[in-house]
Amino acid sequence: MTTKTGQPKMKHELGLLDGTMLVAGSMIGSGIFIVSADITRDVGSAGWLIFVWIITGFMTITAAVSYGELSGMFPKAGGQYVYLKEAYNKLIAFLYGWSFFAVIQTGTIAAVGVAFSKFTAYLIPAVSEDNILFHSGFIKISAAQLVSIVVIVLLTYINTKGVKSGKLIQNAFTITKLFSLFGLIVFGFLAFKGDVWHANWANPWDMHKLNPDGSFGSLTMAAALGAIAAAMVGSIFSSDSWNNVTFIAGEMSNPKRNIGLSLFLGTLIVTIIYVSANVMYTGVLSLHDIATAEKDRVAVAASHVIFGNLGTWVIAVMIMISTFGCNNGLIMAGARVYYTMAKDGLFFKRTGTLNKFAVPEFGLWIQAVVASILCLSGRYGDLLDMISFVVVIFYVLTIFGIYKLRITRPDAERPYKAFGYPVLPAIYIIMGLTFCVLLIIYKPAFTWPGLIIVLIGIPIYYLTQRFSKHEDQTDLVS
Repeated sequence: MTTKTGQPKMKHELGLLDGTMLVAGSMIGSGIFIVSADITRDVGSAGWLIFVWIITGFMTITAAVSYGELSGMFPKAGGQYVYLKEAYNKLIAFLYGWSFFAVIQTGTIAAVGVAFSKFTAYLIPAVSEDNILFHSGFIKISAAQLVSIVVIVLLTYINTKGVKSGKLIQNAFTITKLFSLFGLIVFGFLAFKGDVWHANWANPWDMHKLNPDGSFGSLTMAAALGAIAAAMVGSIFSSDSWNNVTFIAGEMSNPKRNIGLSLFLGTLIVTIIYVSANVMYTGVLSLHDIATAEKDRVAVAASHVIFGNLGTWVIAVMIMISTFGCNNGLIMAGARVYYTMAKDGLFFKRTGTLNKFAVPEFGLWIQAVVASILCLSGRYGDLLDMISFVVVIFYVLTIFGIYKLRITRPDAERPYKAFGYPVLPAIYIIMGLTFCVLLIIYKPAFTWPGLIIVLIGIPIYYLTQRFSKHEDQTDLVS
């Protein structure tokens, strides 16, 4: 399919199932297998552990169903970038797109890629992160980092061959990991230990710091609020990327209907899995075992209880499947944002073109380059902690945009209206801002670096605008 100018045009080859699998597949990476250890150390009780996951799930689903209205109004490639541009201006949209390219999407791709390598090392020890291949000064490259880059390059290449290729991988791997996770949860419930369950749930709301030696540290009310905010950094990271389906709106069939439904169904499925998995953890592992799991690998510890020595291999294979499919979705969707930015004159001009398979190939490859650099830097984990604050700020801004657009464009077509409007979107905004304020007060290390990354985008924006105007003037003269 081509445009009147002979340029390839995006193909509407993705349906409701594909959209739902992209939402679920992009959300489920390695987080659910790992971050509960850190959450438990922060809050110290079973009740608060589950509460953190429930409140994160509620926020995610609320945001997703709110985005449904925006996806119906603007069914275009670029998703959240487009919504911010339409509700506010190009600067706000660019700051999101810049942060997305610099850290949010590329950093997540790097983190998920290295997680794939780390668990592959259970089966093939030679690709372990402990196997250092090159060390010179501050540069240290492990086999795990190189394997992660190979996976990123492979998936990028596959996605340059058309959206259908990426779709097949996404559906196959997401369906496999959903069934695998449901299976793990079911077998975990069958292996429940009554004494462990009762001990964990004896005082479910007694919040305290859980130290590595098994001792408890008391928390003041203020510290408790900070602990919840810090704990939610992990759960929000594990539940993020649900908005990836909005980026590929240009390739969805009936996007006005299917994007909103995909957002709701995908986030609901993942929230049920996440909460159920954590309830299962508290039935087979003591809180101390969850908090002190080796390298935070809670799922491996739980799987040992459920399957015996075979458990490590079971989880390793599950995480390999999960992270491979997750990265495919992230890689496929991310490049569509840069494509739309380029069309607005805010990104490399070449990124705004499609190859013969009707996909933004140049955008896919520059995304792969940045993600690979972040893999080699080893700093992707720190960057993602720092950017969680920014991610939520942009979600809040986008959802507030629903109210703004109701005023500024009251007659615009809205095939789907935000569920629970105006109450549910307002609840999300309040919860999101509360989370951000608590991080600013109690965990500033999670906030200011992310803000600096965003603010760096301001001079870059004005430079791109100046360069774009110069190009336009040159075209007119010629």
